[in-house]
Amino acid sequence: MQIVFFLRTLHNLRALCVKLYPMLYHMTINQRYKKVIDYFQTNMPVAETELHYNSPYELLVAVILSAQCTDKRVNLITPEFFKRFPTSTALSQAEPDEVFEYIKSCSYPNNKAKNLVGMAKTLVLDFKNTVPSDIEELQKLPGVGRKTANVIASVVFNKPTMAVDTHVFRVAARIGLTVNAKNPLAAELQLTKNIPEDLIPLAHHWLILHGRYTCMARKPKCNECGLSKFCKYFENLGKANS
Repeated sequence: MQIVFFLRTLHNLRALCVKLYPMLYHMTINQRYKKVIDYFQTNMPVAETELHYNSPYELLVAVILSAQCTDKRVNLITPEFFKRFPTSTALSQAEPDEVFEYIKSCSYPNNKAKNLVGMAKTLVLDFKNTVPSDIEELQKLPGVGRKTANVIASVVFNKPTMAVDTHVFRVAARIGLTVNAKNPLAAELQLTKNIPEDLIPLAHHWLILHGRYTCMARKPKCNECGLSKFCKYFENLGKANS
Protein backbone atom coordinates (compact mmCIF):
# COMPACT_ATOMS: atom_id res chain seq x y z
CA MET A 1 0.00 0.00 0.00
CA GLN A 2 2.83 2.39 0.82
CA ILE A 3 4.38 1.81 -2.60
CA VAL A 4 1.06 2.47 -4.34
CA PHE A 5 0.57 5.65 -2.32
CA PHE A 6 4.11 6.80 -3.13
CA LEU A 7 3.63 6.21 -6.87
CA ARG A 8 0.33 8.03 -6.84
CA THR A 9 1.96 10.92 -5.00
CA LEU A 10 4.74 11.10 -7.61
CA HIS A 11 2.18 11.07 -10.39
CA ASN A 12 0.16 13.84 -8.74
CA LEU A 13 3.29 15.90 -8.19
CA ARG A 14 4.26 15.57 -11.82
CA ALA A 15 0.77 16.50 -12.95
CA LEU A 16 0.87 19.58 -10.76
CA CYS A 17 4.31 20.53 -12.12
CA VAL A 18 3.11 20.17 -15.70
CA LYS A 19 0.10 22.32 -14.91
CA LEU A 20 2.08 25.03 -13.14
CA TYR A 21 5.19 24.90 -15.33
CA PRO A 22 4.10 23.50 -18.71
CA MET A 23 7.22 24.70 -20.52
CA LEU A 24 9.58 22.88 -18.20
CA TYR A 25 8.86 19.53 -19.84
CA HIS A 26 9.74 20.83 -23.28
CA MET A 27 12.83 22.79 -22.37
CA THR A 28 16.04 22.94 -24.34
CA ILE A 29 19.30 21.65 -22.91
CA ASN A 30 20.39 25.26 -22.26
CA GLN A 31 17.18 25.99 -20.39
CA ARG A 32 17.60 22.85 -18.31
CA TYR A 33 21.15 23.79 -17.35
CA LYS A 34 20.02 27.28 -16.39
CA LYS A 35 17.24 25.93 -14.17
CA VAL A 36 19.57 23.46 -12.46
CA ILE A 37 22.32 26.03 -11.91
CA ASP A 38 19.84 28.59 -10.58
CA TYR A 39 18.47 26.00 -8.17
CA PHE A 40 21.87 25.05 -6.79
CA GLN A 41 23.07 28.64 -6.54
CA THR A 42 20.02 29.41 -4.42
CA ASN A 43 19.87 26.24 -2.35
CA MET A 44 23.50 25.15 -2.15
CA PRO A 45 25.63 28.30 -2.49
CA VAL A 46 28.46 26.65 -0.56
CA ALA A 47 29.52 23.18 -1.69
CA GLU A 48 32.86 21.63 -0.80
CA THR A 49 34.59 18.29 -0.68
CA GLU A 50 33.78 16.24 2.40
CA LEU A 51 37.30 14.82 2.51
CA HIS A 52 39.43 16.26 5.33
CA TYR A 53 42.79 17.70 4.32
CA ASN A 54 45.24 20.49 5.14
CA SER A 55 47.50 20.50 2.09
CA PRO A 56 47.52 19.46 -1.58
CA TYR A 57 49.53 16.37 -0.59
CA GLU A 58 46.91 15.35 1.98
CA LEU A 59 44.05 15.82 -0.47
CA LEU A 60 45.90 13.78 -3.07
CA VAL A 61 46.28 10.91 -0.60
CA ALA A 62 42.64 11.20 0.46
CA VAL A 63 41.32 11.17 -3.10
CA ILE A 64 43.41 8.12 -4.00
CA LEU A 65 42.02 6.36 -0.93
CA SER A 66 38.46 7.39 -1.79
CA ALA A 67 38.29 5.32 -4.98
CA GLN A 68 35.35 2.95 -4.45
CA CYS A 69 35.37 3.91 -0.78
CA THR A 70 33.27 6.41 1.16
CA ASP A 71 34.59 9.79 2.23
CA LYS A 72 33.48 8.93 5.76
CA ARG A 73 35.74 5.88 5.82
CA VAL A 74 38.67 7.83 4.34
CA ASN A 75 38.29 10.52 6.99
CA LEU A 76 38.58 7.84 9.67
CA ILE A 77 41.80 6.54 8.13
CA THR A 78 43.72 9.71 7.32
CA PRO A 79 44.38 11.22 10.80
CA GLU A 80 46.65 8.36 11.87
CA PHE A 81 48.01 8.04 8.34
CA PHE A 82 49.16 11.66 8.29
CA LYS A 83 50.68 11.40 11.75
CA ARG A 84 52.94 8.67 10.41
CA PHE A 85 53.38 10.09 6.88
CA PRO A 86 53.01 13.89 7.23
CA THR A 87 54.80 14.64 3.96
CA SER A 88 55.39 13.07 0.58
CA THR A 89 59.02 12.56 1.59
CA ALA A 90 58.01 10.50 4.63
CA LEU A 91 55.61 8.44 2.53
CA SER A 92 58.19 7.92 -0.23
CA GLN A 93 60.51 6.23 2.27
CA ALA A 94 57.88 3.74 3.44
CA GLU A 95 57.27 0.21 2.33
CA PRO A 96 53.83 -0.71 0.93
CA ASP A 97 53.40 -3.31 3.69
CA GLU A 98 53.62 -0.62 6.34
CA VAL A 99 51.24 1.69 4.47
CA PHE A 100 48.82 -1.22 4.14
CA GLU A 101 48.47 -1.43 7.93
CA TYR A 102 47.16 2.14 8.04
CA ILE A 103 44.68 1.80 5.19
CA LYS A 104 43.55 -1.83 5.41
CA SER A 105 39.98 -0.85 6.33
CA CYS A 106 39.42 0.83 2.96
CA SER A 107 38.73 -0.90 -0.34
CA TYR A 108 41.62 -2.42 -2.33
CA PRO A 109 44.26 -1.62 0.32
CA ASN A 110 47.04 -3.63 -1.35
CA ASN A 111 46.87 -1.72 -4.63
CA LYS A 112 46.36 1.59 -2.89
CA ALA A 113 49.36 1.05 -0.62
CA LYS A 114 51.58 0.43 -3.64
CA ASN A 115 50.14 3.41 -5.50
CA LEU A 116 50.53 5.75 -2.54
CA VAL A 117 54.21 4.91 -2.11
CA GLY A 118 54.75 5.15 -5.87
CA MET A 119 52.91 8.47 -5.97
CA ALA A 120 55.08 9.87 -3.18
CA LYS A 121 58.31 8.70 -4.81
CA THR A 122 57.32 10.31 -8.12
CA LEU A 123 56.24 13.49 -6.35
CA VAL A 124 59.64 13.71 -4.63
CA LEU A 125 61.82 12.74 -7.57
CA ASP A 126 60.01 14.35 -10.51
CA PHE A 127 58.03 17.22 -8.99
CA LYS A 128 60.22 18.39 -6.09
CA ASN A 129 57.53 17.61 -3.51
CA THR A 130 55.06 19.93 -5.21
CA VAL A 131 51.67 18.63 -6.33
CA PRO A 132 51.29 19.76 -9.96
CA SER A 133 48.22 21.66 -11.13
CA ASP A 134 48.24 20.38 -14.72
CA ILE A 135 45.88 17.48 -15.50
CA GLU A 136 48.40 15.65 -17.67
CA GLU A 137 51.19 16.06 -15.13
CA LEU A 138 48.99 14.82 -12.31
CA GLN A 139 48.21 11.66 -14.25
CA LYS A 140 51.90 10.78 -14.27
CA LEU A 141 51.57 10.00 -10.56
CA PRO A 142 50.82 6.33 -9.74
CA GLY A 143 47.22 5.87 -8.64
CA VAL A 144 46.08 9.11 -10.26
CA GLY A 145 43.65 8.76 -13.15
CA ARG A 146 41.71 11.48 -14.89
CA LYS A 147 39.00 11.66 -12.23
CA THR A 148 41.50 12.11 -9.40
CA ALA A 149 43.50 14.62 -11.43
CA ASN A 150 40.36 16.63 -12.09
CA VAL A 151 39.49 16.66 -8.38
CA ILE A 152 42.92 17.99 -7.43
CA ALA A 153 42.94 20.59 -10.20
CA SER A 154 39.45 21.74 -9.25
CA VAL A 155 39.61 21.70 -5.45
CA VAL A 156 43.20 22.81 -4.91
CA PHE A 157 43.77 25.04 -7.92
CA ASN A 158 40.17 26.08 -8.72
CA LYS A 159 40.54 25.03 -12.33
CA PRO A 160 37.43 24.47 -14.50
CA THR A 161 37.72 20.69 -14.44
CA MET A 162 34.84 18.29 -13.83
CA ALA A 163 35.63 15.04 -12.05
CA VAL A 164 32.97 12.51 -13.03
CA ASP A 165 32.51 9.88 -10.35
CA THR A 166 29.55 7.53 -10.04
CA HIS A 167 27.42 10.21 -8.39
CA VAL A 168 28.10 12.85 -11.04
CA PHE A 169 27.62 10.36 -13.87
CA ARG A 170 24.28 9.17 -12.47
CA VAL A 171 22.86 12.55 -11.45
CA ALA A 172 23.80 14.32 -14.68
CA ALA A 173 22.16 11.59 -16.77
CA ARG A 174 19.02 11.45 -14.63
CA ILE A 175 18.42 15.17 -14.66
CA GLY A 176 19.10 15.36 -18.37
CA LEU A 177 22.30 17.39 -18.24
CA THR A 178 24.05 14.68 -20.22
CA VAL A 179 22.50 12.79 -23.13
CA ASN A 180 23.65 9.32 -24.15
CA ALA A 181 27.00 9.76 -22.42
CA LYS A 182 28.48 6.27 -22.52
CA ASN A 183 31.41 6.87 -20.18
CA PRO A 184 32.74 9.42 -17.66
CA LEU A 185 34.81 11.27 -20.26
CA ALA A 186 31.77 11.79 -22.50
CA ALA A 187 29.81 13.08 -19.49
CA GLU A 188 32.69 15.36 -18.50
CA LEU A 189 32.86 16.92 -21.96
CA GLN A 190 29.11 17.59 -22.06
CA LEU A 191 29.08 19.11 -18.57
CA THR A 192 32.09 21.38 -19.10
CA LYS A 193 30.66 22.52 -22.42
CA ASN A 194 27.39 23.67 -20.88
CA ILE A 195 28.32 24.91 -17.41
CA PRO A 196 29.90 28.40 -17.18
CA GLU A 197 33.62 28.01 -16.64
CA ASP A 198 33.70 29.88 -13.34
CA LEU A 199 31.01 27.59 -11.89
CA ILE A 200 32.50 24.23 -12.92
CA PRO A 201 34.49 23.66 -9.69
CA LEU A 202 31.36 24.39 -7.64
CA ALA A 203 29.08 22.37 -9.92
CA HIS A 204 31.30 19.34 -9.37
CA HIS A 205 30.38 19.39 -5.68
CA TRP A 206 26.73 20.22 -6.35
CA LEU A 207 26.29 17.04 -8.36
CA ILE A 208 28.29 14.86 -5.98
CA LEU A 209 26.41 16.01 -2.88
CA HIS A 210 23.06 15.80 -4.63
CA GLY A 211 23.84 12.24 -5.66
CA ARG A 212 25.10 11.32 -2.21
CA TYR A 213 22.14 12.61 -0.20
CA THR A 214 19.15 13.06 -2.53
CA CYS A 215 19.48 11.41 -5.95
CA MET A 216 20.78 8.14 -4.59
CA ALA A 217 21.31 5.15 -6.85
CA ARG A 218 18.67 2.76 -5.52
CA LYS A 219 16.16 5.03 -3.79
CA PRO A 220 16.26 8.58 -5.12
CA LYS A 221 14.28 10.97 -2.93
CA CYS A 222 12.23 12.41 -5.77
CA ASN A 223 9.45 13.54 -3.45
CA GLU A 224 11.96 15.70 -1.55
CA CYS A 225 13.98 16.92 -4.51
CA GLY A 226 13.79 20.54 -5.59
CA LEU A 227 14.99 19.59 -9.06
CA SER A 228 12.08 17.29 -9.85
CA LYS A 229 10.15 19.85 -11.88
CA PHE A 230 12.91 19.99 -14.48
CA CYS A 231 14.33 16.47 -14.12
CA LYS A 232 14.06 13.98 -17.01
CA TYR A 233 14.09 11.00 -14.65
CA PHE A 234 11.13 12.37 -12.69
CA GLU A 235 9.32 13.21 -15.90
CA ASN A 236 9.78 9.67 -17.21
CA LEU A 237 8.75 8.22 -13.85
CA GLY A 238 5.51 10.13 -14.07
CA LYS A 239 4.90 8.90 -17.62
CA ALA A 240 5.53 5.30 -16.59
CA ASN A 241 2.99 5.49 -13.82
CA SER A 242 0.34 7.51 -15.64
